[in-house]
Amino acid sequence: MDTFARPQIKAEQRPDGSVLLSSTVPVGPHAEHLGQELRRWAGRTPDAVLASAPDGTGGRRSVTFGEARRAADALAQALLDLGAAPDRPVLLLSGNSIEHLLLMLGCYTAGVPAVPTSVAYSLMSADHHQIRAMVELVTPGVVFAEDAGPFGPALDAVLAATGATPAVVMATGSRDGAHRVEDLLATVPGPDVARAFDAIAPDSVAKILFTSGSTGTPKGVLTTQRMLTSNQQMMREVWPFLVDEPPVLVDWLPWSHTFGGSHNLNMALTNGGTLHIDAGRPTPAAFGHTVDALRGIAPTVYVNVPAGYAMLVPHLEKDAELARHFFSRLRLLFYAAAALPQALWDRLERLVEQHADHPVPFTSSWGTTETAPAATSAHWAGARCGCIGVPLPGVTLKLVPEGGKREIRITGPGITPGYLDRPDATAAAFDDEGFYRTGDAVVFVDDTDPNQGLMFDGRIAEDFKLMTGTWVSVATVRGALVSAARVLSDAVIAGHDRDEVTAIAWLHPSESRALCGLDADTEVPLDHPVLRAHLGDTLAELGTTSGSAGRVARLILAADPPDLDAGEITDKGYINQRVVLDRRSDLVERLYAPVVDAAVITSA
Repeated sequence: MDTFARPQIKAEQRPDGSVLLSSTVPVGPHAEHLGQELRRWAGRTPDAVLASAPDGTGGRRSVTFGEARRAADALAQALLDLGAAPDRPVLLLSGNSIEHLLLMLGCYTAGVPAVPTSVAYSLMSADHHQIRAMVELVTPGVVFAEDAGPFGPALDAVLAATGATPAVVMATGSRDGAHRVEDLLATVPGPDVARAFDAIAPDSVAKILFTSGSTGTPKGVLTTQRMLTSNQQMMREVWPFLVDEPPVLVDWLPWSHTFGGSHNLNMALTNGGTLHIDAGRPTPAAFGHTVDALRGIAPTVYVNVPAGYAMLVPHLEKDAELARHFFSRLRLLFYAAAALPQALWDRLERLVEQHADHPVPFTSSWGTTETAPAATSAHWAGARCGCIGVPLPGVTLKLVPEGGKREIRITGPGITPGYLDRPDATAAAFDDEGFYRTGDAVVFVDDTDPNQGLMFDGRIAEDFKLMTGTWVSVATVRGALVSAARVLSDAVIAGHDRDEVTAIAWLHPSESRALCGLDADTEVPLDHPVLRAHLGDTLAELGTTSGSAGRVARLILAADPPDLDAGEITDKGYINQRVVLDRRSDLVERLYAPVVDAAVITSA
């Protein structure tokens, strides 16, 4: 079966300058809620593996659809017995794990909202501010933590933040009064579970997901069953192979976010597929786990963020056996959540040419937590790097002129009804026609043919004007800089009301070590002459092809990483441009000092 369905898009130009885009393909029939999907596949393929995870001894433990169905029924009864209810959700502090999955499926069976929270907020935060703020909004009936030891301080913060003391459940370790998952799995489901399951409706809240906070304070996004099941059907319409070929994923993306938990995990759940949990992350310390997982398991669909591909590509380039195994049954490479640098795209294309015995197209999509998540898809071979595609079936986009750009707004069955206990934020999120305001900007690949798709054009709130009045597209400049430099992991762009554009940046460890000829365990000095010369040449090269709004005149490397607690980086690794510039105003001033600071790199 073909990998992609052909785009069929209609466009309507309005007198006010806005454009409506929609697919002429309708959304096909789909389940009313995810509990039905679990039971459907448990009946059809009870012995098929739904998920696997590292077992700590070099092997993997797995759970089949049949086992997951039985566990979900038992845990649904246990959660109801412990006080969970539609208005008393289950707060999940764990990372991706088999126990996390089973508890989430128990929630879907019992009609209780699941609230997965980032592990970073539990294990990397000093003050647990984010966790406490979430608890005050959610008032959980049950809290799950993977291990009593590491999660102890976060559990203390949760219990201190709520007046209605929740029950505590954990997989390992011990804590006074806490319940163990293995004990709850022995619960015999009774008529309460059947009644709760029958009461689940398409508009029932399945999850409450907290936004990443990349442009403001995180909000609890109400995620309904309809949003999740319709979104998966939309993907089946444009990736028709999913109907007959259950997908196999090797995936690290956290279930506390819509990309990992709604897009990827539900792709396996609703299509009878398998999600192999990758214990790695795109960081120098953890990426070895990803490589190990990919040596053992060849995915059919590979999904990652650009930072993950940036870590993976050097391994594939150095290890032909790994590359051949990786591409051996791959249907497609998928990226989202950030722009993929053109240089990285080119390297991936060369790897496919060298090691794959069949075409492996690259594709991307666009969406937000509020859109469950996919709203667009580049579902055709040969899409350009940076193309986010066209609206999915059932989705209508409205492109609205805003500040010299076109904001993308959206309506359809996958849109949130609003934010938990935030009527003000809910009202502000929708325009007078009911379209969700995303704050993201797009441009057409080809103004004369909407089927060629859209290109992401940055966040409107991030862009700024130079003192000349020229607008700077932050996403464009950042993407060009990181792609051309190759040794940078990320950057923030400065220049509001200044006369030129500058940047604060962080090094990509392995790429910068390779450039400077250093050993794998050696930290690259920020003043290394080879590094500085290379970055100076990069700025000069960019300067010859860009006007003042795209030319980075000066750059300074930050020694310390972005601070999670301070909000400089979200828990999924996205840079918060505004917060970084505010907190590191001293670096900004050094970039614009009349006498060039010794640490500042200038165009060669």
